[in-house]
Amino acid sequence: MAQNKVTVKDPATKLAAKRLSVLQLAEALGNVSEACRRSGMDRDSFYEWKRRFQTHGMEGLKDLPPIHLTHPQTTPPEVEAKVIAASLEHPSWGCVKLSDWLKLQGVSISSPTVQKLLIKNNLGSTYQRWLKVEEKHLNEGLELTPEQVSKIEKYNPCFKERHVESSKPGELLAQDTFYVGCLKGVGRVYMHAVVDTYGSYAFAFLHTSKVPECAVSVLYNDVLPFYQEKNLNVKAVLTDNGREFCGKDNHPYELYLALNDIEHRRTKIRTPKTNGFIERFNRTILDEFFRIVFREKYFDTVEVLQDELDRWLNHYNTERPHQGYRNNGKRPIDTINSYLDTVRQEA
Repeated sequence: MAQNKVTVKDPATKLAAKRLSVLQLAEALGNVSEACRRSGMDRDSFYEWKRRFQTHGMEGLKDLPPIHLTHPQTTPPEVEAKVIAASLEHPSWGCVKLSDWLKLQGVSISSPTVQKLLIKNNLGSTYQRWLKVEEKHLNEGLELTPEQVSKIEKYNPCFKERHVESSKPGELLAQDTFYVGCLKGVGRVYMHAVVDTYGSYAFAFLHTSKVPECAVSVLYNDVLPFYQEKNLNVKAVLTDNGREFCGKDNHPYELYLALNDIEHRRTKIRTPKTNGFIERFNRTILDEFFRIVFREKYFDTVEVLQDELDRWLNHYNTERPHQGYRNNGKRPIDTINSYLDTVRQEA
């Protein structure tokens, strides 16, 4: 075998030169087994490198680039766009059903590829797709069917609050009467609650009755004085069609609103979800306050329970971060103060 002089320049060439030296040693010794023993190369590899050297010369002794076992194909952008559009048009469908539906539309794509594309675009789960539909509704004005609204409310309870638009504190309050329970020696206890739809600031008054005068009391004693102190006006109150809020002429609650120039808005009959803010508050106060204090303490008067409730309301309004539509992690009082700061800066 002819002697070839090799200039070592890089690792690949250096490795090829080492393999060539084994071939040259075997030729010099006239013994392949001895050359392989000295160099630590097995005979099968020796004959493979010898064959490649005879065929391709020095380049044949270099390692070949790796061969990938799979060759993923890139999905055309227009096909990917159709997959995304179909997944948002039918957020509840799985990948197999989406794939079958796309094939009927003339787009041949497998369900695993659909899944990969959805994951790539952060739409891999039903939850993510429904929230994306909600985002398009908010940012692009996408019209939603009643069925879609129901689904989005399931995945994001804050959504049902968003149909109630208010641009500043006091512009729209939501009020409701919530049955707390029956105290021994006291009887039935009701909570008359009011929540500001702008920042979820809440008020609550306990009483053993749900007559109109009690609904008025929370406005007179707590709500209106709070907004007057901050130089804010209460423009409207949203309630259901309960007897404590609605009735014939000279109804006490409606008279009080009229005297204070407050608009009275009512939800649709038998559709409590229309008042989503107060529903959310009722659920929160039930889980975070009433169910806890009733396990820990015994209450024999409404006044004692009201004291505990007032302390919890202070925590809810001024300490507890809120994840509602307007707050985004801020406390309700911070949302109101931020609005007031903006007004002062613009004045």
